Amino acid sequence: MDFQGTLFGAPPAGVGSFDGIERRLLGRGAWIDVLRSWVPAADEVFETLVRDVPWRAEERQMYDRVVAVPRLLHTYLADDPLPHPVLVEARAALSAHYRPELGEPFRTAGCCYYRDGRDSVAWHGDNIGRGRTTDTMVAIVSLGDPRRLALRPRGGGGGSLSVEMGHGDLLVMGGSCQRTWEHAVPKVAHAGPRISVQYRPHNVF
Repeated sequence: MDFQGTLFGAPPAGVGSFDGIERRLLGRGAWIDVLRSWVPAADEVFETLVRDVPWRAEERQMYDRVVAVPRLLHTYLADDPLPHPVLVEARAALSAHYRPELGEPFRTAGCCYYRDGRDSVAWHGDNIGRGRTTDTMVAIVSLGDPRRLALRPRGGGGGSLSVEMGHGDLLVMGGSCQRTWEHAVPKVAHAGPRISVQYRPHNVF
């Protein structure tokens, strides 16, 4: 694992504080919120997840061949214990903060481990389940090396954008984002390991 943790700078306010969060309206009823350095003790959380999450490799059918999914995965369902108390605190804080808009708590925590710049995720929306027809939210906590999250309107017809997600950053996609926009983590020439934790409500994939 070749990741350099935080050496300098003031500690974050801690999970539960949403001071400084910035919302960007994307159009088509979609928006994103970004909050930098939201996760406290991000170095320790990252190291714990690398060690304790039961990571698995997956394969998927692509046309006439089976290919390896270019990242490691694990999903914690609603009743599963999470591997670090900060993740529990983060889920509770997100549920409390966004309940007036979302109307329900975040339930599951999907984890992706991008081992280096060759690991990626292709363009997609989390629109299996209720996200296909209704507004919902997906909250992403990023740990480890910075990686770019790219977004573009589904079907074209508008400008794309990208957000570099750093160590301990939070990004929330809300409104119609999952059905009117797509997002991806592109491959890059050089990157250290990164873990993405995606909190979702019930029946959103």
